[in-house]
Amino acid sequence: MYRPAMKPIAATLLLSATLAQSVSAADAKLDAPLMGSWSVDTSRLPMAPAARPRSVTITFSATGTEQVKTKVEIIDPAGNRLEAEGVTPLDGTPTPVKANFEADISATLMPRPDVLILQLGKNGIPASTRIYAVQADGNSMIETVAHFAADGRPVLRKNYFSRVR
Repeated sequence: MYRPAMKPIAATLLLSATLAQSVSAADAKLDAPLMGSWSVDTSRLPMAPAARPRSVTITFSATGTEQVKTKVEIIDPAGNRLEAEGVTPLDGTPTPVKANFEADISATLMPRPDVLILQLGKNGIPASTRIYAVQADGNSMIETVAHFAADGRPVLRKNYFSRVR
């Protein structure tokens, strides 16, 4: 399904801002493989090269044993800086998020320190599910995004990240 260039960027912003919604207290360790900063490989984004953001960085950090902070920094194709930041509970509790075109609520689980699952919804309807999985090398991460196209067909895509720090 074709999407305007800014929609995937904004979706990534929203996703990242609400990503950290639920991890068990034992999994919310500062040394968990998921914690840190990650940069998306923009050359692999499923959109025209001219529409791709210049950069997208997501940073996950533990803020106590039951919360995680997520910060997203995007430089769009025109060079404008977009930022989103949020602290969310880590127990899977549905949590309101600042509404935008994609979501107004989210819930997150971290079944393992190297996997984060995020569910987004809007107006009581599922929007997308995103799974972040740190790879065995500890320096790469894959985001799998699942949603439904406007015609009702299920869509799966992957975004590829590298550890920044």
